[in-house]
Amino acid sequence: MDYPILRLHKEHWPQVKEIYEMGIETEIATFETEAPSWEIWSATHDLICRLVVMDQEGEEVLGFAALSPFSNREVYAGVGVTSIYIRGDVRGKGVGTALLKQLIRVSEEEGYWMLQAGIFPENRTSIKIHEAAGFRKVGTRERIGKLNGVWRDVELYERRSDIVG
Repeated sequence: MDYPILRLHKEHWPQVKEIYEMGIETEIATFETEAPSWEIWSATHDLICRLVVMDQEGEEVLGFAALSPFSNREVYAGVGVTSIYIRGDVRGKGVGTALLKQLIRVSEEEGYWMLQAGIFPENRTSIKIHEAAGFRKVGTRERIGKLNGVWRDVELYERRSDIVG
């Protein structure tokens, strides 16, 4: 099924924030414990590489993906960190796969030569989607941070572009 994928704008934020909060509740999507404001979120994500996938009517956000620059140091220009979140009731229907593929296309158009993803080992769905999109596991960052007082590992995945870099 084809899903309309659009650039994420401020008017999408209320639904995007809801989806992000659903991810927070799972405790396998992020170390964050509450969603930031639009201003903070927008300031920390690439202005072009931020997408929403919509329902067929174009009214409801089903998921979103965005890139954050890996670093503001010039040496790391072109390296981005992926975020992808899908609404709970549409997971497993190809939404995440379509969204990540489009994010990769847009990122390459914007000059990103490498994408990274830090994924909790328990988030098998995210790992599967990233691997299917050409990401490979490069290691495990053991006990990298605490979530609700519990040390957690993060598996580091990367994808290097065949057309940029």
